[in-house]
Amino acid sequence: MPSHHDSDKQNEPMEPVVIPRFTGRDLPPIGRLVIQFTPPLAIFALIVMVLNRPESVAETIYNMRTFVTSGFTWLFILYSLFAVAVCAWLVFSKIGKQVRLGGPSAKPEYSNFAWYSMLFACGQGIGLIFWSVAQPIMLRDESPVVQTLGDNVAGNGLVWAYFHWGFTAWAMYCVVAVCLAYSHHNLGKSLTFREATVDILPHWARGGAGVVVELLAIMATILGLSTSFGFAAMQFSSGLSSFTGVASGPGLWLFVIVGLGTAAAISAFFGISRGMRMISETNSVLSIVLVVAAFIFGPTLFIISNITESFGAFFMNFIAMSFWTDAPSTAAPLNSWQESWNGWWTVFIWCWVIAFSPFVAGFIARISRGRTLREFVIGVTVIPSLIVMVWIGVLGSAAIYYDNLTDRGISAAVSDNVASGLFVMLDAVPVVGSLLLVVATILVATYYVTSLDAGTYALADFVSAPKRAGARFRVVLVISIATVASILLTLGGTAVVDTVQTGTIIGAFPFSIVILLMIINMIRRLLNRNREIRALEKMVNDPDPRMTVRVNDEGEVLANDDGDLAPGGAVPR
Repeated sequence: MPSHHDSDKQNEPMEPVVIPRFTGRDLPPIGRLVIQFTPPLAIFALIVMVLNRPESVAETIYNMRTFVTSGFTWLFILYSLFAVAVCAWLVFSKIGKQVRLGGPSAKPEYSNFAWYSMLFACGQGIGLIFWSVAQPIMLRDESPVVQTLGDNVAGNGLVWAYFHWGFTAWAMYCVVAVCLAYSHHNLGKSLTFREATVDILPHWARGGAGVVVELLAIMATILGLSTSFGFAAMQFSSGLSSFTGVASGPGLWLFVIVGLGTAAAISAFFGISRGMRMISETNSVLSIVLVVAAFIFGPTLFIISNITESFGAFFMNFIAMSFWTDAPSTAAPLNSWQESWNGWWTVFIWCWVIAFSPFVAGFIARISRGRTLREFVIGVTVIPSLIVMVWIGVLGSAAIYYDNLTDRGISAAVSDNVASGLFVMLDAVPVVGSLLLVVATILVATYYVTSLDAGTYALADFVSAPKRAGARFRVVLVISIATVASILLTLGGTAVVDTVQTGTIIGAFPFSIVILLMIINMIRRLLNRNREIRALEKMVNDPDPRMTVRVNDEGEVLANDDGDLAPGGAVPR
């Protein structure tokens, strides 16, 4: 007979369940130590090597870039096409409509405006601010001809900017994010590349391969964020100089890093809802103000005409641009990547997207619970792409107009410093130019803070999983990244930062193989989604504290305290 004590125990309130329930496998202690200690040691060694032998390291990375551009342009083109094809499959297939991240009853955690704001902020905000002016200007005279533009040679640069920053780039982020999101929200795995990838491999290879995959993701995230932090500091300093007259230099760069790092640490401490979401929504409002003001007070008629023409050219030529490998350049081996237009642009930007995918996709996956795969893909690709095109169309067209008006004054500014092109263009806008300089400078700061915030969330997951990292640990990560950026920028200067960033981006070449395996694994999981898997998705997201989900020694998922199998039998991991 149950005792009175047992009855009281049964009536005690049970602790709330963390959703999704964890069904993955933790790393063995040795693997955990490797993941926690190898990245800082490797990065320390890399910094010492780059600072001591900058010319030698720069030459090595230059040769690596030439090797990748010369022999593997076709691979990056096919990779981008594969990403677009997988996204299209998820939108138009029944699977995209049937599968909801977090199970059939899950609801979105954030409003559409907050979700889009955070997507854009972590994905492209900081880079797009400058390249929306710099790329159309740099390509206004020399770029592969886009048909249907006629004599509008300068419009070629706009069309290629739409291509490089628009749909295809977002599809490459999206396909990685959806792999992580489905694995985490529906199957109960940790939000890591390791658990989204390794179960396609033989059992004997999963442990070692998982550690290698996670190390690549962690290194790419730390180096990508650190070098971007260095460039953000220089760009923010350029903005300050444009309306204050304060000279940009190492002292100001260090001050900016401390300021932005402090803001990012505060945001990371308060969490997504109270930190990242609020700053991202502020970004969106200020971005709208910037673009609308440039449109109204700038050369409105020219902007409308140029956008209309360049949008049409983009949609007419999208397929040809997507397949363009510049075949004649492969007739003989390249002596330098600089001999290839793709080496300057398409290959470099696609490598950039792949290298930044770990933290961008990891954060997108975290905030996207409650949406169907179809809603997810459309939200991550179509909506941001349209925003990007309008942004580039307005600011890029205004830059071309004022460049003509000032006898290539903006071209000269971009040639001297890519970051200064935007500020020179905004300064030329009548009436509100000075105000827009301030708005653009604030946006540089807030967009980078949100990028760093998103990166620390992803990095914390990679390092701590399956445990959830606390706010203090995220703050420590921000401080660590800011420290690396400070050392690179103040001791090595802009050339060293550029060397490390280029090396990080070229590192996308081997990492692309990991991502391809992860995508194939996701497709396999979705195509094999039977009744047992659907039952698992419900169990993983069941908030009832009386339900337990366990994994037995054979890797099968069990439900309930008494060890009963999930409906339909054991569910393979």
